[in-house]
Amino acid sequence: MIEKIIGASARNRFLIGLMVVFLTAWGLWAAFHTPLDAIPDLSDVQVIIFTEWPGRAPQLVEDQITYPIVTTMLGAPKVQVVRGFSFFGLSFIYVIFEDGTDMYWARSRILEYMNEALKFLPEGVLPTLGPDATGVGWGYEYAVVDKTGKHDLSELRTLQDWYIRYWLKAVPGVSDVASVGGYVKQYQVNIDPNAILAYNLPLDAIVNAIRMSNNDVGGRVVEFTGREYMVWGRGYVQSVEDLKQVSVGTDAKGTPILLKDVARIELGPDIRRGLVELDGEGEVAGGIVVVRFQEDTLGVIERVKAKIQEMAPALPEGVEIIPTYDRSELILRSIETLKEKLIEESIIVSLVTIVFLFHFRSALVAILTLPVAILMSITAMYYLGISSNIMSLGGIAIAIGAMIDGAIVMVENAHKRLEHAGANADRASVIIDAAKEVGKPLFFSLLIITVSFLPIFTLEAQEGRLFRPLAFTKTFAMGFSAFLSITLVPLLM
Repeated sequence: MIEKIIGASARNRFLIGLMVVFLTAWGLWAAFHTPLDAIPDLSDVQVIIFTEWPGRAPQLVEDQITYPIVTTMLGAPKVQVVRGFSFFGLSFIYVIFEDGTDMYWARSRILEYMNEALKFLPEGVLPTLGPDATGVGWGYEYAVVDKTGKHDLSELRTLQDWYIRYWLKAVPGVSDVASVGGYVKQYQVNIDPNAILAYNLPLDAIVNAIRMSNNDVGGRVVEFTGREYMVWGRGYVQSVEDLKQVSVGTDAKGTPILLKDVARIELGPDIRRGLVELDGEGEVAGGIVVVRFQEDTLGVIERVKAKIQEMAPALPEGVEIIPTYDRSELILRSIETLKEKLIEESIIVSLVTIVFLFHFRSALVAILTLPVAILMSITAMYYLGISSNIMSLGGIAIAIGAMIDGAIVMVENAHKRLEHAGANADRASVIIDAAKEVGKPLFFSLLIITVSFLPIFTLEAQEGRLFRPLAFTKTFAMGFSAFLSITLVPLLM
């Protein structure tokens, strides 16, 4: 079989040459479209369930929220581990699925089982799913600063929460934008206990009055002079003064008791449990851009930076968005370092081949198989969803030395056969016979080297996710070099 392939390749030069040109062009296209990253994603397939129950102690959150959800999620299919964490007013639950589980299939299963868990939770508590991202989804971080001093921290945080955040969430590939730092502005109603005691007002009545007063209602349509007018009751709170005028009850004489009579109303910051500081110069507001699962991290970050440049003129005067963490720099430096080493290694292998064969044309035959096999490996990477990172490109780097062994041996054997052949011997026939003589052992020897990395595919969990890209690319590179040694090399000789 191998001998027939060698003979057919040597006699059909045009078809084999056309095939190699096509595979090379395909590989170049794949090289420009393969996602780039620094390292493989080592994260488990997990879904985060976040629940907020303000003001409750961790033990109460554990008993009323975390425990019911955890016990329900244990019955979901393909679930490997469920971890629950209870904090003051917060519950985090991490549902980890088996390797290979589709992220969005897992999220849909969690939503199904969440419907069952809701009946065990306190009234008004609504769990939410975390972003569809992984542990390495943190791609970009920025600070919103005002060096002119015209805007305070609460205004910067408001700008981040209601404008910048939504601009960036619209960027393709962005899963979420988390706001950090600054002050979250809120209306604060500070009840005077002596006043409500004097007016004999229960606290629940005041809370309900505030809730009912902050509402818009719709009415019917009124026809007047041939036109229709919509009746609309406007009641949303627009300012502190609106809250002050809320009626919370009546006194013994029927006089309305206003909220300002029993409380102090003001704008103030929400309670903070952390802050963000920039370069030791003071506090700032900011955001963290989380990249969606299986997206091209480098491409998403570039689109985020382009969007920030686009919206910069729309920001208030003096407000700037300053990057504080940009993962694209790490990705580009990592890939650039490995690219340099690949080029250096290829040059060294080429020089050694030229020196030992001492025949430029013959050395060129062996050297040409190197970039073609690498590009074919990148094509396979692209269609298997393997990103270009230090592990996947490292597999190619490991294989470079062995990739041209077959071509060198085949060229050397052809030279020996030509030396012993007579002057009238047919050069093409001699080369084909020489290639057939060593083609089969060379092909299978390269395959044996390829098989040596197969045990790595048995690794599981984080070890498997770390080393599988290296094993894949090493296997691809050796397999394609074995293929080229019996197709392209006989053609070039």
